[in-house]
Amino acid sequence: MSLLPFSRFYFCYFAFLGLFNPYWPLYLERLGLSPWQLSVLVSLLGIARIVAPTFWGGFADRIGRRKPVLRATTLVAAFAFLPILWIDSFWPMFAVLAASHLFWAASLPLVEAGAAEATRAVPGRYGRTRVWGSIGFMAVALLAGYGLMKASLDLLPMLLAVGLFVIAAAAWRVPETGARPTSGTTPASLASLLARPGLPALLAACFLMAFAHGPYYTFYSIALSGMGYGQGSIGALWALGVICEIVLFWKLPSLHKRFGLGEWMCASLAAACLRFALLATALTHPAAVLFAQTLHALTFGLHHASAVALLQRAVPPEQQARGQGLYLAVSFGLGGTLGGLVAGALWPTGGAPLVYGVSTLAALIGFAVSLSVRKTLAV
Repeated sequence: MSLLPFSRFYFCYFAFLGLFNPYWPLYLERLGLSPWQLSVLVSLLGIARIVAPTFWGGFADRIGRRKPVLRATTLVAAFAFLPILWIDSFWPMFAVLAASHLFWAASLPLVEAGAAEATRAVPGRYGRTRVWGSIGFMAVALLAGYGLMKASLDLLPMLLAVGLFVIAAAAWRVPETGARPTSGTTPASLASLLARPGLPALLAACFLMAFAHGPYYTFYSIALSGMGYGQGSIGALWALGVICEIVLFWKLPSLHKRFGLGEWMCASLAAACLRFALLATALTHPAAVLFAQTLHALTFGLHHASAVALLQRAVPPEQQARGQGLYLAVSFGLGGTLGGLVAGALWPTGGAPLVYGVSTLAALIGFAVSLSVRKTLAV
């Protein structure tokens, strides 16, 4: 099976995030929203990731087809986002984003399940497929930083709307993968899925990593802006992290020959402890900020690749979409959302030192949990 449609989808999907993650908080701040309102709106994507991936992934597994679900949800998400072009107050934006994100968050677990199946024999090939998402994120984050600096942040909603329609177009070409359920069989319950050996610990480690990143995705650009970094520099820093992530994804086949997936997970959480400790204490030092961004290769790239591969082994074939959806719901959904909301509550009191100190603690606990994952799912 050709991996090109998966690579193309990843490129478009994460190119959209290259606009959304660095600049959406800055746009909301420009509208005059409070830190709490801002954190709520940014966290809506995470809230959608709690509900949507498991629901849509389970639905696709039950009907035995992912393609129609992927096509429909991405297209509805794009149309649902359009009213954002004409509104600028909290509650209308809340309603529009909640509706759009509920469908948008369905797409990634469906594609991840297919990509994991297509690369099962050689997990490192997943990295070289997923790397195109990193390339899309980096290119857009960097170009948009300078483009919006010369133009205006007011263009951001329109650019995001276009990006969603591009994602829908890319989703149209993703092939159907996975076996259809046997006639007359009933998929296993969520409780039985969670009872599989090692899966609860794996999900706990992923939750804690995502919780630690919640303040990063919500307040990193704002923290840098407060320290005097311009939009171009902020975009370049986001891009730097993804450049390092790209290099790591490309090297995954050779890494897989030397280290196990459990070791990947432990290394990613250890790096997160260092990264967030630097953000808590050294934002005024550009060299420390640069180094911290290089660790994104481990805290996101290595962690995500190990999680997808470990889940692919821990979850039965007939529940792959549901399993990947559960991972996204628990980690980027629940973990990322709670991390962002906690950061929104703590930011007015302690700013970056406090919120990234909490991130450091979460990553440290996650590292301890990852040692259990390495023991239980040692592959």
